[in-house]
Amino acid sequence: MKLAFFDDFKLGVVKGESIHDVSAVVRDIPHVGPGDLINGLIARFADYRSALRDAATGAGTPLSSVRIRPPLPKPGNIVCMAVNYMEDGTLDKPAPINAFHKAATAIIGPNDTMMLPDVPATIFEGEAEMAVVIGKRASHVPAAQAMDYIFGYINFIDGSARGLPPSGNVFFQMKSRDTFAPIGPYLVTADEIEDPQKLPINLWINGELKQSFNTDDMAHNIARCIEWATSIHTLEPGDILATGTNHRGLSSFMDGDVVELETQGLGRLHFNIRDELKRTWSRETRLDRQKKRQDGPTHQLTGKYAKSA
Repeated sequence: MKLAFFDDFKLGVVKGESIHDVSAVVRDIPHVGPGDLINGLIARFADYRSALRDAATGAGTPLSSVRIRPPLPKPGNIVCMAVNYMEDGTLDKPAPINAFHKAATAIIGPNDTMMLPDVPATIFEGEAEMAVVIGKRASHVPAAQAMDYIFGYINFIDGSARGLPPSGNVFFQMKSRDTFAPIGPYLVTADEIEDPQKLPINLWINGELKQSFNTDDMAHNIARCIEWATSIHTLEPGDILATGTNHRGLSSFMDGDVVELETQGLGRLHFNIRDELKRTWSRETRLDRQKKRQDGPTHQLTGKYAKSA
């Protein structure tokens, strides 16, 4: 099942190119906003699954005529795995398992805009990721049971403002900025994804393919990520665990960009980039620079904070 919020955060079930309003089915779930509603539905989904299917019949409403919202507007936790790919098998060994938190206020949805802040970042990037959505309270979950705790999957972008001073003061100010976590277009229940460990992920900027990789290249698989994260703190229904990215295709985000992310089976997420400072960078990917034996991302070319060559 594909669940989505639309227009004024009505809950819908997506079928093909249509969305079916099922908000009447879930009106008894206690909530003060759409975040509470979807988290409550996830926690009790077995009680509502049949009624949702029954309500999602008939012609529905064309997706093209509604505004799709983020499917998880207010997750309690967003845990992002760090350096969790083997970079197309080019790394000698996996990096030690690691993660960081991202603020829930970073969430935006389809066709929304990521705002690049007025800070001296060396580059702004967005990492294409497949994220797991937790289905039930998870604490100290062994890897052998971890997949049973997954409610579903979403497309996820991990926005980054890299290189901010002072050196070593990194993840909070780099990752948790408002609008730096686009998700969507919908939340796909786990039963629709045959093998989440074998999914192609592609990201385009202005129609040009930049990132293209597969979840089978993860250094630490999904089950191990859940095991490790839940050994540190409890995850609740509706929490997000983003599984990381392959960095070789990363390149700059700039004002006016239209970005598209598609993980097989999860739909295609479109969003926009706005930078009021109109800063520019080269479009080189990290792999392009590696081929030139140049380390790290490309340097800023023009605008505030650009450094002379």
